[in-house]
Amino acid sequence: MVLIECVPNVSEGRRREIVDALLQAIRRVPAVRLLDRSSDRSHNRSVITLVGEPAPLKEAVLALFEAAIASIDLRIHSGEHPRLGAVDVVPFIPLEGATMDECVTLAKETGAEVARRFQVPVYLYEEASTNPARKNLEDIRRGEFEGLAAKMASPDWAPDYGPRAPHPSAGASVVGARMPLIAYNINLATDRLEVANKIAAAIRYSSGGFRYVKAMGIALEDRGIVQVSMNLTNYEKTPIFRVFEAVTREAERYGVDVLESEVVGLVPAAALIGASEYFLRLGSFRPNQVLETRLREISAKTERGEPKQ
Repeated sequence: MVLIECVPNVSEGRRREIVDALLQAIRRVPAVRLLDRSSDRSHNRSVITLVGEPAPLKEAVLALFEAAIASIDLRIHSGEHPRLGAVDVVPFIPLEGATMDECVTLAKETGAEVARRFQVPVYLYEEASTNPARKNLEDIRRGEFEGLAAKMASPDWAPDYGPRAPHPSAGASVVGARMPLIAYNINLATDRLEVANKIAAAIRYSSGGFRYVKAMGIALEDRGIVQVSMNLTNYEKTPIFRVFEAVTREAERYGVDVLESEVVGLVPAAALIGASEYFLRLGSFRPNQVLETRLREISAKTERGEPKQ
């Protein structure tokens, strides 16, 4: 079995009925499992996690596009998170039995079909992109929906698939293949956006911080606080606990406390186990000391007919 994860980000996080309709469209596709939905009102964005084999996964993504285009209009959309499209970004991630090459192929096939069926321009990113200037999501999304028409007028920004102008209400979409990342936010006990911006600049790679961190400051106006919003693109080389400690230290410089942190969507168990080892100072800890991990190991051995001990 070839199992691939897909994590579409859609530009709707406030109207529950719309997000529920998007999920229902996905659920109609057999053989695709809907693992998680995380919606945020301030970001006005939802992150959806699916797994399946390539063909049904492609079908589910197309069903999501059809429902999203019918219900999301970026001309009247607002939110703290940058966005280019109604279905903003669609990454495919290799899991069991899958290779990155298979995810790249799926991204290209899906992107081409989205453009053909819905007349939405599609840009390929990360491993699916062959253009060095268009591998990073933030470079493609710079200018957002409001600046998209002017951006696409440049020959350098012709889409990989679809029309040379934005869809009137759905903008453009970014489809690609990548390794797993962690969407991780740290909320600060202050409403000073300049503090979040300075901390984000200190920790993100593009301005001299951690190699595998992308970060920006965001105001959560409905809560009266600010947030350092991050993507951790390699949690093994830049562990989540290192990032948490760095943000905490930077916040202390401005007399600000960390209120809480949050994971958006799903997170690999190894990332949280690593944080537990660090903060609890566990000595000689083994991952299979986690009860559920050990139970899965035993179940797998039983299925293969191997001794349990």
